This record gives sequence, C-alpha cells and structure tokens, in this order.
Amino acid sequence: MEQAITYLIPALGIIGLLAMAIKSAWVTKQETGDGTMVELAGYIAQGAMAFLRAEWKVLTYFVIIAGILLAWSGTTVETSSPVIAISFVIGAVLSALAGYIGMNIATKANVRTTQAARTSLKKALQVSFTGGSVMGLGVAGLAVLGLGSLFIIFYQVYVVSAGAGVNGLEMEKALDVLAGFSLGAESIALFARVGGGIYTKAADVGADLVGKVEAGIPEDDVRNPATIADNVGDNVGDVAGMGADLFGSYVATILATMVLGREIISEDQFGGIAPILLPMVLAGLGIIFSIMGMLFVRISDDQGDVQKALNMGNWSSIVFTGIASYFIVSYMLPETMIIRGYAFSNMDVYYAIILGLVVGTLMSIITEYYTAIGRRPVNSIIQQSGTGHATNIIGGLSVGMESTVLPILVLAGGIYGAYEFAGLYGVAIAAAGMMATTAMQLAIDAFGPIADNAGGIAEMSQLPKDVRTRTDILDAVGNTTAASGKGFAIASAALTSLALFAAFVGIAGIDSIDIYKANVLAGLFVGGMIPYIFSSLCIAAVGRAAMDMVNEVRRQFREIPGIMEYKAKPEYEKCVEISTKASLREMLLPGAIALLVPIIVGFTFGPEVLGGLLAGVTVSGVLMGLFQSNAGGAWDNAKKSFEQGVMINGEMHYKGSEAHKASVTGDTVGDPFKDTSGPSMNILIKLMSIVALVIAPHISERERTETIGMEKQEIKKEIQFEQVEKVDVEKVLVINKND
Repeated sequence: MEQAITYLIPALGIIGLLAMAIKSAWVTKQETGDGTMVELAGYIAQGAMAFLRAEWKVLTYFVIIAGILLAWSGTTVETSSPVIAISFVIGAVLSALAGYIGMNIATKANVRTTQAARTSLKKALQVSFTGGSVMGLGVAGLAVLGLGSLFIIFYQVYVVSAGAGVNGLEMEKALDVLAGFSLGAESIALFARVGGGIYTKAADVGADLVGKVEAGIPEDDVRNPATIADNVGDNVGDVAGMGADLFGSYVATILATMVLGREIISEDQFGGIAPILLPMVLAGLGIIFSIMGMLFVRISDDQGDVQKALNMGNWSSIVFTGIASYFIVSYMLPETMIIRGYAFSNMDVYYAIILGLVVGTLMSIITEYYTAIGRRPVNSIIQQSGTGHATNIIGGLSVGMESTVLPILVLAGGIYGAYEFAGLYGVAIAAAGMMATTAMQLAIDAFGPIADNAGGIAEMSQLPKDVRTRTDILDAVGNTTAASGKGFAIASAALTSLALFAAFVGIAGIDSIDIYKANVLAGLFVGGMIPYIFSSLCIAAVGRAAMDMVNEVRRQFREIPGIMEYKAKPEYEKCVEISTKASLREMLLPGAIALLVPIIVGFTFGPEVLGGLLAGVTVSGVLMGLFQSNAGGAWDNAKKSFEQGVMINGEMHYKGSEAHKASVTGDTVGDPFKDTSGPSMNILIKLMSIVALVIAPHISERERTETIGMEKQEIKKEIQFEQVEKVDVEKVLVINKND
C-alpha cells in the first residue's frame, strides 16, 4: 500500500506532462497569419531566447558555486548529506525548464492568438488560454514528478535501508536533502522573476514615455524602436519568470508540509508516512482536477464574458479538489494524530484544506475587485486622472494601500482557523490545499501575457481595428487575472512561510521566539526593512534601465529619418540589448540579499534572532507584495479604460486626451510595482525561510557547541575559585561526553 501511493505521485506528474504535450501540439497546429505577423513574432521569439540564454549562462555559475558549498556543508552535520547539492541542481534545472516551457509556448501562441482574433473572440480565447494551460501543466507536472521521484529515492536510501522509524533523524535527513530541491527552485525563481521583471518594465516604460506620450503613436506601433523589446519582456518576465516563480512556490509549499508531517505521530496503513505523503498526493490529484476545470473555460460568441469563463474554470477545479480531499484524507490519515503536543483528527485536516481553498478563492475575488475595469477602485483612479498626473498617482497609491486590508484579514483568519483545526500542520496543509490547483491558476495567469503580445502583433501588423478590440478585451481581463494570481501567490507564500518557520524552529531546536530580547527585536526590525530595500533596488533598476531605453528611442527618432513615415525600420535589436544587459546586471544584488542575509544573521547571532528576522520579512513582504501588485494592476486597467472611453465630470475622454496621458503616467509608475518588485515579494519571503531551514542543523549544532563550551568554562571557574562546595560531577561527565 505504501509503495503504491508513493509511486502514484510521480505518475500523476507524468500525466500532467502528457496533457501539456497534447495541448502544446494543438497550439502549434493553429494558423500563424500573414508574413508580416510571422516576421514580428520571430523577432519576439529570438529576443526572448537570446535573453534566456544569457540569463542561464549567469545562473549556471551561481548554481555550480552554490552546489559546491552545499555539498561541503552536507558533510558537517549528521542530519544532512553532500547529496543535497544534487537535489539543489535538479531543482534549479527544473525551475529553469518550467520557465522555458512557458516562454516557448507563449512565443508560439501569441501570433496564433492574433490570427484567431481575426475570426472571433471565442477562438482567440481558446488559443491564448490553451497556451497558458501548457505552461500551467508543465510547471505542476515537473514539480510533482521531480519532488515525488526524489522523495522515493531519499526515503529508500536514508530511511528504509537503515530500518529507521518515520519520526527519527533518518527521515529528517531525507527531508533536509530534499529541501535542496526547493532551495534550487526558489533561487532560480528569484533571479528569473527579478531579471525578467527588470527587462520587461524597462522596455515597457521606455516605449510608453517616448512612443505614447512624446510621439503620440499607439502603444505597440511598429515605428516604436522599443516595441519589440516590450513584447519580448512580456515573455521573459510575465511568462518565463512567472513559471519559475510558481514552480518554486508550489515546491516550497509541499516541502514545508512534508517537514511538519514528519513530526506527526500517525498510526496509518502507510507505515506512518501518510502526513508526509498527503501534500504530494493533493498536488498530484490537483493536476487532474485542473485539467477538468480547463474544459469549462469557453465562451459562445464575441459578447461572451471572458472573466466569467475563466472564473468558471478556476472555481470548478477548486470545487473538485475540495470534494476529493474528503475521500483522500479519510483514506490516508488515521482518526487521531499529534504534533508538538497538539491532538487533531483527520477531519480537522480536511477542514484545514477546505479553509485553504476558501482563503485562496477569497484572495482572488478581493484582488479582482481592486483591479478590474468597471469596479469602484479603478473608477476612482480614472476620475482622479481628470485633474492631472499627480492626482492619478495619489489615487493609485491610495487604492494599493487600501487593498491590503481585506486580504490581510482573510489571511489572518485563515491562519488562526487552520491552526485551531490541526495545529501547525493545519496551516501548512491549508497552503498545500490552496496550491493544489496551481496548474489552473497558472493557466489563467499565463494567458494574459499571450493576449498582450497578440495585441502588440495586431497593432504592429496594422490589422483591422476589430482584431485589436478583441485582443484588448483579453488583455484587460489578463491584467485582472495576473493581479489575482499574484495575490493568490502572496497569500500562499504567507502560509508556506509560516509552515517553513515552524519547521525551522523545530530543526533549530528552539522553543520560541522571544521578542522581549533586544537582539530578537532588532532582528524583527531588520527583517521588516528588507522588503523595502529589495523593492527599492528593483524599482531603481527599472528606472535606470528605462532612462537608457528612453534615450535610445529618442536617438533613433532623431537620427534615423523616415521612421515616422514607415520609410525606415527602427533598430529593434539595440533596445533588446539594453534591456538584456540591464536586467542581468541589476538582478544580482537583490538576489544576493535574499540568499546571504539569513546565512549571515543565522551564523552570527543564532537561530532565535534569525527567527525574528524571518517574522519581520514575512509580515512586511506580504503587505508590500499586496500593495504593489494591486496598485500596479489598478493603474494599468485605469489606463486601458480610456480605450473604450470614460466619463469624467459629465464629459467623455478617450485615448490622447490629457486625462489619458495622466493615466499613462500612473501606469508607468505601476509597471515596476506589479511586474518587478511586487511579485518578487512572495519569492523573497519563501526563499529566506528555505535558506534558514537548510542552515538550521548547522546553526543548531553551533549553538549547542557554544553552550557546552560556556558551561565548561563556568565549571572550571567554580573549581578554580572554590565558589561552590561541591561540583556537579554528573553534569561534567555529560558535558564532556557531548563535547
């Protein structure tokens, strides 16, 4: 029974990859359009691959160096192994592969979506969403296959072969080595998300400021030298970066639940490992339910509600997961379990899973409200655009800050409720339940950049207006779904980080985090600051790269005669080169902060101060992520509203009006918020927690050694100065034995 279910997990991952291959083949068979469309799509694909190759080259050096250090560190404590380096490399490679799969299909689906939009909105949605589903299934399939396969190997090598128990040090060692997989995935995700985000927003801001505001040409006009770089950026940032991001989030959530599951005393039919297997089984079955949910995403004609169709697919996959979870939990888990003295039942675990699904759904609904066209928050920004650029900025900042209230209350209620149901394991399994339908969530998220690219190709190819109208409908919905996806990811990151935090506390051997201690409180404040400096570095990087882009676009307009009259072709490759170099240069420092700060704090001040740091990072990072993602999404859709016309103080305003120009400024400010620093917050807080989890055995060992040394010194002083009548001989013997 135990072997059957463990081998079922990677099998479910393979099913997801097979479904991905079928959908990918269908997309590839669709019509690509005329020669101009194919040529423009080729420029985009070439630019995207050029960036990815350059990024992989840089990250290869990082993976090799980090792998060597991990292999060495694995020899220093008994609860780890040099094999953690292999696990790390596999996680990094699969994370990069997940991003590549998404980008590869996106650069094929974009031009095919444009061609489909010449026919109908229904066909355009079908092509773009199927392209997104390829990415979703690829990410989920690779994660489940990789994690499930490695667990089988490590469990057999470290636990079964040693004849050890489930709750012993051998299982801790197996999961510590498996944590390397998550560390590799999240490390690549951070660099991919930050690097891709800098790339896409540098091009987007440069193209908007010179093309739309100064030259007065449409957003994706073929005359704009930065327009190819802008469309490339949609793929390397919003697709490849997002794919690696969700891959890392997915893996981290499952791993955190498995680590806590090891501590559960469970008398089950799977040899006591049912709580460890459950999150992987949920993830695997979530792929099947996501495939089923994808069948519901359809509209009947051009008047169909695209947002409603996507919601139908999303909610159906969530409902399927909720129903199936009852039978899975009842079958796998015993009636009663205990973790850290907290007793709970299998039905309590089921209630925690349902709570996680509810929290994820509510987060998506709330985010949709704050970022969707036609809703009060976006309308308020539109109205404030009527009085200028400054009031537009004020309105967007206000909406972003307000948008943190309801999600945090929902998140807080979810954490409290999940803990009441099943203790810390309840919090972790709630996050696992929320992430079970990642394939569906990512399909909805990835369709947006594909639609955005499709609109760009339509504009550059000078296709009829009705084609761009259809792609704009998809793009506007895509902005909302992208914001919802980011809110969903941030919520899952908060729950996952809490679970990783609890696992870290257990492995580090500390009972609590006492904020009355000055050093712990200092760590809390430093942790709260890190998301701010991280965001600052990301936004400043976009600003610097955008300045270079603006100057280059201005130079080409000035020095290449005939661009505005369609008589000369812009030098697109120069703009692509600027974004590529800037993103690779600027992504290193933010990544170094996430990786090195936990190591420095942990080895310098110990596990309790590191715990305070993690608490500060998590709270601050969640708030910053929600604020920036929602503000950026609302600004973007406020700008898009002008394309259909908006009413401000009884007067209609359209593209080109002064109010529209103010909305473009707001969108420009919001671009790095929603696509660079905002979505990076969820990776930041999880990556720092995973680094802390990996080094926990090392700093725990160091703390124990230092404590023993201090106790020996005290006893020596007692003997030397005869400060006590009798030395505790038994204590001396124990200390010497441990030493």
